Amino acid sequence: MGIVNVTPDSFSDGSSHFSADEATQHALDLIAQGADMLDIGGESTRPGADAVSEEEELRRIIPVIRNLRDCGKPLSVDTFKPAVMQAALQAGADLINDIYALRMPGALDVVAAHPDCGVCLMHMQGEPKTMQTAPTYENVTDEVYRFLDERKQALISVGVSDSRICLDPGYGFGKTAQQNYQLLREQDRLSGLHSPLLIGLSRKSMIAAVTGRAPRERVAGSIAGALAAVNRGAAIIRVHDVAETADALKVWAAVEQGEINGS
Repeated sequence: MGIVNVTPDSFSDGSSHFSADEATQHALDLIAQGADMLDIGGESTRPGADAVSEEEELRRIIPVIRNLRDCGKPLSVDTFKPAVMQAALQAGADLINDIYALRMPGALDVVAAHPDCGVCLMHMQGEPKTMQTAPTYENVTDEVYRFLDERKQALISVGVSDSRICLDPGYGFGKTAQQNYQLLREQDRLSGLHSPLLIGLSRKSMIAAVTGRAPRERVAGSIAGALAAVNRGAAIIRVHDVAETADALKVWAAVEQGEINGS
């Protein structure tokens, strides 16, 4: 999953492709590099991020969705606002990627009313503005498991098919570096939820915690994290650096699964 941030303030690539035309071209470049799907976001959810109005978020992402809806790849929209979800799905989006796991009033109803869309439910302790202020768990993996299970069951209870749901443990969202790495070590326990896992740790501060690198210098560390996640059951890897990650996954597949193409 290639990341397309249509924002001026994302922690890693804010303002790099802020206009609709720039974001569209960036997305097409990611597809050429090997992205299987795209995740379009119009509001930064980095720690301490300021909120964006519904109108501004729509202004940023709807033209990009319309530009890309015939690109041949599934389009995910990273939003927690029900009105934005509704407009994005009407514009041609295929999946809602919600950091609040559809806890905002009306969000469940939007997804339930669109029987063909996918949805990703993510764990987050707190909210982006304050989530990194002393996050506390008795056992992070147990609590993430219980939360994702509860949210999945809430979605199923309103008629959403299990086959439409994927889950994200929320690396970096209300978790210390130590908690993130415990969760990654124990990620295979989440297979008990019986849903595909979507993992996003590309360029995050958990990478800096062990490398000391600035966001754009975290490619190698992010790839190492991605491979660790795949080894522990990840089905989708959400990344900034598509070409490099795709190459790493091809080598991993050749070793672990014997998948060698063209030779």
